[in-house]
Amino acid sequence: MQDQRPEKPIHKHMVIQEILRLFPGKGELLGQELTNTGLHCVGCGAATFETLLAGMLGHGKTMADVDALVDRLNAIVSQKVDMTTITISDQAATKFLEACKVDGKQGYGLRLEEKPGNCGDFEYVLDFAKQADENDDIFNTPQGIPIYVKRSQRERLLGSSIDYIDGGLMGSGFKVSNPNVVSSCGCGSNHSYR
Repeated sequence: MQDQRPEKPIHKHMVIQEILRLFPGKGELLGQELTNTGLHCVGCGAATFETLLAGMLGHGKTMADVDALVDRLNAIVSQKVDMTTITISDQAATKFLEACKVDGKQGYGLRLEEKPGNCGDFEYVLDFAKQADENDDIFNTPQGIPIYVKRSQRERLLGSSIDYIDGGLMGSGFKVSNPNVVSSCGCGSNHSYR
């Protein structure tokens, strides 16, 4: 009897470039996962024509590593995004509250904004904010941290999630994942829209 389970959207024989093209709203998260795994071709496009399998084996990874990566990539593309708000992960909230305590800014909110980046696109800026400005929208989070966003940037930032990444080649720090972004540069800091 044949297995009747539906095929997962991402499989090991897919070309990396095709994965990124098929899931543009997840491109930043997928790219980060590929980079953390050791496939650095994502930002520069050097070998995005390879399949996941070829790329992983070419970097000395095992079939178990390939299968684990495919599972993580499928988990990313299956995550639902709430396009009506901006969220922060529990880990990022904890790190933000720790930073507030160290800097004597308990009770502050988190400001999320964009500014022109070095690669000609945009980059995210996260900062402490004592209160909202008159032109801000406020997104209240389950962790009790208000996120302040300029009204003029709201549409581009809706659906974004703020996370904290430990380690990896890009180091530890806050990471914004925005489903509205269609491309980001090799440095991982800059992004552009349609």
